[in-house]
This record gives sequence, structure tokens and C-alpha cells, in this order.
Amino acid sequence: MKADLRSIISETACLDVPVASLSDTDNLYAVGLSSLGTIRVMLAIEEALGIEIPAELITFDLFQSIESLARLLASLKQDGRTECAPFAAMQRRE
Repeated sequence: MKADLRSIISETACLDVPVASLSDTDNLYAVGLSSLGTIRVMLAIEEALGIEIPAELITFDLFQSIESLARLLASLKQDGRTECAPFAAMQRRE
């Protein structure tokens, strides 16, 4: 999961340093993650992993590190919340 996150962040966040040079707990905002970069990362995660991050969980702290993102994704997976909400709702209607 963290490898996927690193790839997504590397491709979308436009950080000041290479993602490979960061530890899982390094502060992404301290290395250049902007508000626009945060949105890009979120959308890329949702698209790549087929999930929707619930609005109530989208906070500054969530995107602070690779570790914080990995914890959220593990929690969503454990709770069975891995499908995009609109897609899941469409399936129930059929």
C-alpha cells in the first residue's frame, strides 16, 4: 500500500524533494505539498484504488504523511469501505 501511495504522491504532488528520499512519517507539507497538490493526491488515490475518501475524514492531518494516508486506507479496507460510494449505490439499485 505504501509503495502505491509513494507512486501516486510522486506523480501528482509536485514536492520539492523526491518521494524516495522521504520516510513514511516525514511531513509532506514541509516538503512542498500544496492545497492543490493535496487535492491531486486525493483524487489520484481514489481513482487508482477505487475508493472514495469520506468527506468527514478529509483533514489537513490526513495528508501530512505517507503513514497517515496508509493508516486511513488500511482502516477503510478493514471496514469494507473500498468501493466508491456512487458505484456502490448504483449496484444496490440494480
